[in-house]
Amino acid sequence: RFLDASITSVLKTLLEAFLLVFVVVYLFLQDLRSTLIPAIAVPVSLIGTFFFMQMLGFSINMLTLFALVLAIGIVVDNAIVVVEAVHVKMHEEKLSPYKASVAAIKEIGGAIIAITLVMSAVFVPVGFMEGTVGIFYRQFSLTLAVAIVISGINALTLSPALCALLLRPAGHGRKKATWLRKFFVVFNRRYDRFERSYQLGLHKYLGRKSFTYATLVLFFLATYGINLVLPTGFIPNEDQGMIYVNVDAPPGATV
Repeated sequence: RFLDASITSVLKTLLEAFLLVFVVVYLFLQDLRSTLIPAIAVPVSLIGTFFFMQMLGFSINMLTLFALVLAIGIVVDNAIVVVEAVHVKMHEEKLSPYKASVAAIKEIGGAIIAITLVMSAVFVPVGFMEGTVGIFYRQFSLTLAVAIVISGINALTLSPALCALLLRPAGHGRKKATWLRKFFVVFNRRYDRFERSYQLGLHKYLGRKSFTYATLVLFFLATYGINLVLPTGFIPNEDQGMIYVNVDAPPGATV
């Protein structure tokens, strides 16, 4: 019961993360077709991850499910970057969706490959750890690394193809003044104002090196203090029950 309840909780978190990611994507891209592209990329990456999990002999457990929860927020990034780059090409250079997709991938393809390799390099070494910690974390790290690699491949192949097929040219059709469009107009106006204020404050902040370094040291000390306070552990709590078995075999019986 304890383990089933834990897995149900993880699956609930998986669904919440999936929905939250795409609500945020829709809020900022403000185009349902653009939102569909990251929405398609996530299940493709996760299904591909399940295939490699089966090939590697991994089971559906707390650690692999936890890796999948983290993977949702990571694998969607590459698709969002591609969609945003295509949008920029379409709106600034007035290119068609197909030409904008080709130009965007030529421009950011190297960056996508680099970030995929860097993110994978964070988790792959954990799979080579020895002992009990290595056994537990190997499934977690390799599951996450596989999901990241598949998302990178999707960003270079599937996402630009979907952009070319699904997106409409800039200025295609006039949007009706619905309540949602009015909300986006107000949201964009306030966000632009916030962005200008943030840029101004950032320039002032970065112009004072002593203040910047003092903040960095403060965060180092805060991180160290939090590590002293937080409890540590390397496996999630699952079933707390214990079973003792005592077997008496005949004399001379082998193991």
